[in-house]
Amino acid sequence: MGEAIQLNMRITLMRHGEPRLAKGRWIAPMQMGQWIDRYNQSVIEDNDIPAECPVAALSASTIVASTAPRACSSARALGELPFMQEAIFIEAGLPFALWKAPWLPSQVWAVIFRLLWLFGYARGADSLAITRRRARAAAERLVALAANGPVLLVGHGIMNRLIGKELQALGWLARNRQGSRYWSMGVYEL
Repeated sequence: MGEAIQLNMRITLMRHGEPRLAKGRWIAPMQMGQWIDRYNQSVIEDNDIPAECPVAALSASTIVASTAPRACSSARALGELPFMQEAIFIEAGLPFALWKAPWLPSQVWAVIFRLLWLFGYARGADSLAITRRRARAAAERLVALAANGPVLLVGHGIMNRLIGKELQALGWLARNRQGSRYWSMGVYEL
């Protein structure tokens, strides 16, 4: 008899919980580098986790998280479950500029610089093209892990979307559209 093919392989991409970071502070674009560093070192708030998130973790054979503290603290918040950390799943870098003005809330600058990044501006971050190549490698890594059972990735908003697109390009079916909210999940099956 030939080798059995596993059907209904599943990969769930979950966005991390809300980072513990001061909001609403007005800054100049040149201060975004420091804001990005603080964001990248932040852990999550101790707030309610949607009930479906621990359920997704319990149903996974493998849980993997990016190495970012906000992703790792989110994985720990799902319960006393073992998980791996891999840098390939880290969020797409956010660029910034060295302008002294104008001053805007840091979250506004984050949106502006993310939009600029989508159009090719990448000062201080990997370009969209480089990040897409990393997303392809991340998707292939998840597919390899899924050969041993359902996989849960605790990752990031932009990177999860890029990985999801790569999974679809590899023939995986998106069962739902991942939102942009903290703890949102996208499920892909083969």
